[in-house]
Amino acid sequence: MQIRPIQASDNDEIGHLIQRVLEEHKANVPGTAYFDKQLFKLSEVYQAENAVYYVIEENNEIMGGAGINVLEGGDPSVCELQKIYLKQEGRGKGWGRMLIEKCLDFAENRNYSSCYLETMPELSKGIELYKKVGFVSIEKPLGDTSHHGCSIWMLKQLS
Repeated sequence: MQIRPIQASDNDEIGHLIQRVLEEHKANVPGTAYFDKQLFKLSEVYQAENAVYYVIEENNEIMGGAGINVLEGGDPSVCELQKIYLKQEGRGKGWGRMLIEKCLDFAENRNYSSCYLETMPELSKGIELYKKVGFVSIEKPLGDTSHHGCSIWMLKQLS
């Protein structure tokens, strides 16, 4: 297993993986990552200096990914944990936590003050993990992410 930055050759595979996971959880609804225009161009989206998207591989197969980017339409000192998804066979191995921790390390090294995320009740296992790594629920969304299909908002203060 290895975690590495996304490459252009990963775009289709990770885009389809994200869509399959959302379908599996019946969360493939408007206002979610499922319909993001850039979903199949993630290597381009995360080229900015203060952004990164990591994929996790096992035996040369992408098993999932997660990214950090500045919170669109929000405070520039706040980043967003984005598009963290794992294939079913990659869950329960601690890989989600590893991806999140790698993303949070990146965010801290870029001097973000806090990290925001949006999710939905259908992704309950993810919510449990977010709480374990220090995210807390907040009352309303931050920024302008266009993910109106998400009804759970969380924030973690960074050191």
